Amino acid sequence: MEEKKFDINSIIGFVLLGAIMLWWIYTNQPTPEEVEAEKNKKTEQVVEDKVVENNDAISTTIQATDSLSLEKAKSQLGNFAYSATLAAAADGETILENKILKIVISNKGGQIKEALIKKYVTYDSLPVYILKDNNASFNLTFGTQDNRTLNTKDLFFEPTLSKKGENDVLSMKLKVSEDQYLEYRYEMNPDEYMVDFTIRSQGLSSSINSSQEIVLDWNLKAYRNEKSVRYENQNTEMYYEREDEDISYLSLGGDDDDEEVDVNWVAFKQHFFSTILISEQAFSKANLTSKTLAVDEEVDTIFTKEFSLKAPLVLQGGELNYNMDWYIGPTDYKILKTYDRDIKEISNLGWGIFGLINRIIFMPIFNLLQGFIGNYGLIIILLTIVVRIIMSPLVYKSYLSSAKMKVLRPEMEEINKRLPGKENAMKRQQETMAMQSKAGVSPLAGCIPALLQMPVFFALFKFFPSNIDLRQKGFLWADDLSAYDSIYQLPFHIPFYGDHVSLFPILASVAIFFYMQMSQSQQMNMAPQQEGMPDMQKMMKIMMYMSPIMMLVFFNMYASSLSLYYFVSNLLTVGIMLVIKNYIIDEDKIHAQIQVNKSKPKKESKFRQRLNEAMSQAQEQQGKKKGKK
Repeated sequence: MEEKKFDINSIIGFVLLGAIMLWWIYTNQPTPEEVEAEKNKKTEQVVEDKVVENNDAISTTIQATDSLSLEKAKSQLGNFAYSATLAAAADGETILENKILKIVISNKGGQIKEALIKKYVTYDSLPVYILKDNNASFNLTFGTQDNRTLNTKDLFFEPTLSKKGENDVLSMKLKVSEDQYLEYRYEMNPDEYMVDFTIRSQGLSSSINSSQEIVLDWNLKAYRNEKSVRYENQNTEMYYEREDEDISYLSLGGDDDDEEVDVNWVAFKQHFFSTILISEQAFSKANLTSKTLAVDEEVDTIFTKEFSLKAPLVLQGGELNYNMDWYIGPTDYKILKTYDRDIKEISNLGWGIFGLINRIIFMPIFNLLQGFIGNYGLIIILLTIVVRIIMSPLVYKSYLSSAKMKVLRPEMEEINKRLPGKENAMKRQQETMAMQSKAGVSPLAGCIPALLQMPVFFALFKFFPSNIDLRQKGFLWADDLSAYDSIYQLPFHIPFYGDHVSLFPILASVAIFFYMQMSQSQQMNMAPQQEGMPDMQKMMKIMMYMSPIMMLVFFNMYASSLSLYYFVSNLLTVGIMLVIKNYIIDEDKIHAQIQVNKSKPKKESKFRQRLNEAMSQAQEQQGKKKGKK
């Protein structure tokens, strides 16, 4: 065998080849940046592989879960199981919002779950939510062809948001299929509290049991928004209008319920804020309920009252078709009167003549003053001055009548002395009236001006508590003219009075005391006390002390604007009476005029003649009875 030898040429070739490979490896190795990029790429690939793996597992789980849910939905919902398979079948929500109102509509139930009134805050500076945290529910209960009873509040609606001009439109559909559904449609204007609301169905005649009544069920627990629970409760009530345009209310005092027919709209009024459901097609029947949840000032509370409306909805051709509106906003007369459904009446300016006085006199004057005066306390004072100036002729008439009676007092005392005893009561009264008639003086002349002022008193009693413009407007020590003006917090609670001391009611009570004192002095100078007749002086004394006490106790919880008005009003009345007494009324001239009147022949009216004849007959019968005895 031939021995193998190393070939020098081969060795050199291998060395050169190795050197070339080393050079190539060195010149083509990646930079540090390229090395880092390659690492990231590998990491991403690993993550991606894991995600795909997990997604496959999740997808398998979802398919299994959906399969179970669908089977469960089919067993519970029947034809309406389709809605449970949609992407909207979750607790999603859609927001409709404009400059003044924000509402949140839930997929579950298709109902408004939250409503925020933007421009206002509560007494403790929190946002004013009319609806929040499940304090309200809107539900339709209906039967299906397969004998199930379903509630829309438990079912899922599919939302579709769109635009109609400047308005936002939200369609919420509870689907049986793509072409069969129940729809709630909301449309919001950029500048209004009123939200258009429609309930309609399409193709559900084959799914809904028309023999079972479809019931609309609307419930709300009214949140406390004001300082005084008791005062807020007094002004929190349910209003409704029948198709004959007769507007009524529930719950001024406490719990109440009623059943009405042909109801156009129902309002859940929370003193300064309201939620109103308006229907173009009247509810044929409505069960209305109001329940008081809080009446005690000592107990802190979230809710004031609970309201409920139950009303059947009528199918037309097997389908639902109701055009409605939601008003969610302030109980502001100026806003509410812009709508033509008489919902302005819930602001409660008073019924009859009282509401008329507020609408045609006090509200225009208040709005005029509001236009150029920013301080609402000054507006109330100026309004009071205007009212007192307008009413001053009545004060003058009343005081003039008192002055005339004072001049005649000696003559009336003479008649009482000449005809003493109960047996002469009729004759005494007859001669007194004849003397007054001849002198041209009527005891009723002083009462009529006072009676004419009463409508103004009651009108303003309604005007100030219902005026939202006064809400959270301060004046002097009062931080809110729509609430009480506490200057001291008591360590205990006094029944009917409360646990605080309000200053304006104290001032008003003092002013009323001086006014009653002046009125009593007038009464003392008028007709003398007749035997057998009620003692007017004692009655005036009782009134002089009772009126201030009642003002002090009951107005301690009332709006400070009301107490401010009565304080200024009575103060001005006392001033006007002093001016009339010291600078306008001249008793000597009155006496001279009465003497002139006496000298003139005076023809008695037929009423006076019949009255005199009746009194004469009564006097004769009294004499005959006395003779028989």
